[in-house]
Amino acid sequence: MTIAIDKQPKGCAGTILAMVASDGTATAPYAAALMQPAATLRDIADAVHALCVIHGTFPGIVDNARDGCADPFARGWLEQAAVAVSSERALLVRLTAAVGPLPSTPGQAASQTAILGQRNALEMLSRSDRAGCATGTALAFVLDWLAVRGVLDSCARRMALPVGEPFTAAANQAIALLKAIQATASVERAMGFGAQQMLAQHRGLWQLLEARAAARQGM
Repeated sequence: MTIAIDKQPKGCAGTILAMVASDGTATAPYAAALMQPAATLRDIADAVHALCVIHGTFPGIVDNARDGCADPFARGWLEQAAVAVSSERALLVRLTAAVGPLPSTPGQAASQTAILGQRNALEMLSRSDRAGCATGTALAFVLDWLAVRGVLDSCARRMALPVGEPFTAAANQAIALLKAIQATASVERAMGFGAQQMLAQHRGLWQLLEARAAARQGM
């Protein structure tokens, strides 16, 4: 799933939306591969388990950003987004239980350390006291999650489970906030940094999962 935008906005909004479009999950080859009929259940299970480790616990990125946000305008959006993301956590937990145990993979200890490191990095970004950083992180997460949901919905269908509630509204609300927000240059830079780093963590996750799939093929 990708974000449809009638006209690319300028400024911080345009920068972050362009980042999501070029560096987000929607352009990750392995994420696309997991949505294909040829994807193996063990590869899908591996991805779901990893996503649950990173994003399946409370508080998450949006919750942390909301709790530390001093801007009433952004906080209002964060409150709404936190409700939507709570449903996504529940979906992750259901899917993790449905796919069964984590598949045996060479180098499991190192992979687990890397995944936990990604979770810690995202937590630090979402708790940053640099004005704008946590909000930018949360915005990029919500926007990128629309593509992540494509993987989760594909998994749900493979397991004959109902897919989650549509996440499009939450992503559209994030776009609306980006277009409306007015911030100083320093806050915009911090928002862009948070978004960039969040997307880098997701990009690294898909690359790690692809490497794990290749390692399993060699077993």
